[in-house]
Amino acid sequence: MKSSLGDAINSNVKIPFHRMLAYASTDAAGNLLYTTVTTFILYYYTDVFGLSVAAAGTILLAARILDAFDAPIWGFIIDHTHTKWGQSRPYWLWMAFPFAIFFILMFWSPDLSATGKFWWGLITYLLFGICYTGVGTPITSILPNLSNNSDERIRLNSTRSIGGMIGYFITATFTLSFVAFFGNNPQSGWRNTALILAVIGFSLLMFAFFDTREINKPKKGISIIKSIKAAKANWPWFILVMVFIFYWLGNASRTSVVVYYTQYNLGHKDFASILNALVMFQIIGMVAIPFLVKKFRKSYVLMAGMFLAAFGQILISLTGHSLIGLSFAWALASIGTGISVTLPFAMLADTVDYGEWRNGIRASGFLTAIGSSFAIKMGSGLGGWAPSVVLAHAGYKAGVVQNAGTLAAIKFSISWLPAIFFIIGGLLILLYVKFERNEKNIRTTLIKRRGELSED
Repeated sequence: MKSSLGDAINSNVKIPFHRMLAYASTDAAGNLLYTTVTTFILYYYTDVFGLSVAAAGTILLAARILDAFDAPIWGFIIDHTHTKWGQSRPYWLWMAFPFAIFFILMFWSPDLSATGKFWWGLITYLLFGICYTGVGTPITSILPNLSNNSDERIRLNSTRSIGGMIGYFITATFTLSFVAFFGNNPQSGWRNTALILAVIGFSLLMFAFFDTREINKPKKGISIIKSIKAAKANWPWFILVMVFIFYWLGNASRTSVVVYYTQYNLGHKDFASILNALVMFQIIGMVAIPFLVKKFRKSYVLMAGMFLAAFGQILISLTGHSLIGLSFAWALASIGTGISVTLPFAMLADTVDYGEWRNGIRASGFLTAIGSSFAIKMGSGLGGWAPSVVLAHAGYKAGVVQNAGTLAAIKFSISWLPAIFFIIGGLLILLYVKFERNEKNIRTTLIKRRGELSED
């Protein structure tokens, strides 16, 4: 019964605040670099690096689809990792440096031919994405092993998301100002800004590595076949993966055209920084989650977040040239995205329990890799590509006065396009409700089962 008692004790242990901060620094580092890419890379490619919008869109689509499939590979690797530091934690030590280096190279702006620039963009974007998966997958895979208490997992995840929001706020709000301040021209400005952000991101990941601890450490590796079997009939996991893909489709499509909208539709390019700063309203949604899930089911809270995000995006189409109206709509949508981007990570930890309960296999690396890194990459890649298709079809050309059709395409891409994605994701989460009702019974059964196995 020792294992059973251990599980019961661990389920009630409070995570120290400094350790929660260490966990939060992982998402702060990831967002500091990854958000720079998802928010500005399309604009950087077309208006700074000199690629056509079609070529830039091709890079976003091809690289994201290709490296999305490295997520299960990283999951397998993590499930087979056994070190004195645990399964997930060591990857912040091993992958922090290449993650920072390829981020810098993406914004290096070498003087190449059009073909050379295309391949430089594709290769550096692809390698950065692979490194991001190596850093990002452990962020989610470690959560089921940091605590056995569902409420503690939600607290950890909310704190982590706030850390990610701080990383997002810094890069989304100040990147354009950094570029202007640290360079004599746009190329050197982006290069120097990337260097600074990379150093900060690397340091945060080192802090995370040195101060996190895993309490659940499987004694032996899981075969690839067993990892895949952990997903068999794991319907709550599959539903969450689909919901998260649609969230990232909506989020990437809305953020990738912010600079285009403020520059060409409003004539106030710098207002993009204000809008990006207003994304800090996500913190309201993030902080509210622990309180909301005590009164309502997690699935209902997530659905409400998706619908609120969609409503805010639709409002943007009605604000015209009102900067105040646009700010209100953007902030409202951000509260919804704050809920929508945070809650699925905690719910994924519950689907790991479901997979162990149903199939007898605890494949936290594989399941969370697909549920987080794969969903993020596939959703953000397609979400960044979709507006590029709309703009290319409308005849967008960088740096010139856009015609009415192009302006309408930009407006559609920042309002209705993300709203459609958010609504689909919100409707899909309804399928999760019946599984959530059984979570407490599943957790109780697992604790008893682990105790029986220990006795054998």
